[in-house]
Amino acid sequence: MLKKINLLIIFLSFVIQINLFAESQGNPGEVFPVLVQPNRDYTNLTIEIDGSMYELVALPFSKQGQYINVRDRNIYIIEKDFGESRITIQDSSKVTLSDRDAQRAYKESQLIKKAISISSTQFKSNFKFLKPVDGLISSRYGKKRYINGLPRSPHLALDIAAPTGTKIISPEFGKIILVGDFFYSGNYVVVDHGYGLITSYSHLSKVAVKEGQLIDKGQKIGEVGSTGRVTGPHLHWTVYLNQIRINPEILIDKNYLDTLL
Repeated sequence: MLKKINLLIIFLSFVIQINLFAESQGNPGEVFPVLVQPNRDYTNLTIEIDGSMYELVALPFSKQGQYINVRDRNIYIIEKDFGESRITIQDSSKVTLSDRDAQRAYKESQLIKKAISISSTQFKSNFKFLKPVDGLISSRYGKKRYINGLPRSPHLALDIAAPTGTKIISPEFGKIILVGDFFYSGNYVVVDHGYGLITSYSHLSKVAVKEGQLIDKGQKIGEVGSTGRVTGPHLHWTVYLNQIRINPEILIDKNYLDTLL
């Protein structure tokens, strides 16, 4: 009898461990909800789900197969194969950079890094975005990239192909925090949506906003183009949560938040 009880305890412990693991894992590039106390001021993005308050934690693409610890909770990031993308850039100077272009690209990367490091706490998104442009998804988040046959950094954004001149809108209320003409991104816009949630828009043919401007949900940001390093006209849309690039598709999935719990 004692042996049966011990076996039952071992079995129940194993089931509990599996359940805890299942509840504490997520896909790279997505978010994980961590329960927090209501009626407190948080600097990270929190939302209410079924009457409870949760902090949305970004699951870094680079941490696949590893745990991250948030508020004393270990969250496992699943390893996932996102496939690959192979493109050819006709202008080889955009692939093998001169010293001058390399210095320019580095300076611009530091400018972007600085811009996304600070976010407003004066407004907050509900994590439900509009699609920023009417077009077809041409390259999804997470794909391994090969440019002119050479391996490059993974594609941690969403590419939406559309004709040059197609209107690009802000998918959520926010503040324009950076506008410029960048080596890789071409005409480029960055929008702060508050509490660490930031989006950027690359390769525009025209920009319709200025730095410091508040912009409403659905308001025009600019137009699709092929400026910077591209193979054709499209919007390269990047979403950051606390400086971590997450999958933009989860924000335009109306049912995504319902799947978190």
